[in-house]
Amino acid sequence: MSDESRPHRTAAVIPAAGRGVRLGPGAPKALRAIGGTPMLIHAVRAMARSRAVSLVVVVAPSDGAPEVRRLLDEHPLPERTEVLVVPGRETRQGSVRAGLEALPADVTSVLVHDAARPLVPVETVDAVVEAVRDGAPAVVPALALADTVKEVEPGKPGEPEPVVATPERARLRAVQTPQGFDLATLRRAHEKFAVTAGGSAADPGAEGEGATDDAGMVERLGVTVVAVPGHEEAFKVTRPLDLVLAEAVLARRRATDAY
Repeated sequence: MSDESRPHRTAAVIPAAGRGVRLGPGAPKALRAIGGTPMLIHAVRAMARSRAVSLVVVVAPSDGAPEVRRLLDEHPLPERTEVLVVPGRETRQGSVRAGLEALPADVTSVLVHDAARPLVPVETVDAVVEAVRDGAPAVVPALALADTVKEVEPGKPGEPEPVVATPERARLRAVQTPQGFDLATLRRAHEKFAVTAGGSAADPGAEGEGATDDAGMVERLGVTVVAVPGHEEAFKVTRPLDLVLAEAVLARRRATDAY
């Protein structure tokens, strides 16, 4: 079967193996509750709400896969969506790669979504999927910036830092997830910029701790990445104040949309 006639199947990979130290001590960030439900469950449901996503692969902490599997079994998900749990690796890049390795052969495109963005609307997910299916090899949801951005010469924490440039704000975007990819393209990026067991990258342009942005890896291949409109409610929950905002958004949804 030629690539042109091959049916599309989209899967989502959710790396959730990190500890989330900026939220303080306690459970891993992905297992923190919002509205009484762990963030990870919200994130899986966000992917499963898209009818285009038939499989979600959750990459769990290396020693926590059974716990994550039990957690997923305790919370209802759409019957049409299959959910796999695989153990993660030391870096985010390694964990995403573990998720890619778990995908079946009939998957043609993949979404990579942060578990810490639990409230992304289904419309944003669908927009990313549609752009990939229309032929874009890599797609990111993105928002225009409200603030002016300054480039500085980094200094010690708390000390003044000299400004070296002011980028043109109209050309800047804040990138969110899910990021969508033609699967073969993303796999090629992960193979080229793989991080070795010793922590060094196979390509000298890659970061030693592993890439935190999959679209950035694809860009380094020379492949064009396109942006589609993101959504304000797809914000990343990384600090205690973000939890407060997420609780407020969820409460409004439940009050107005029977969420």
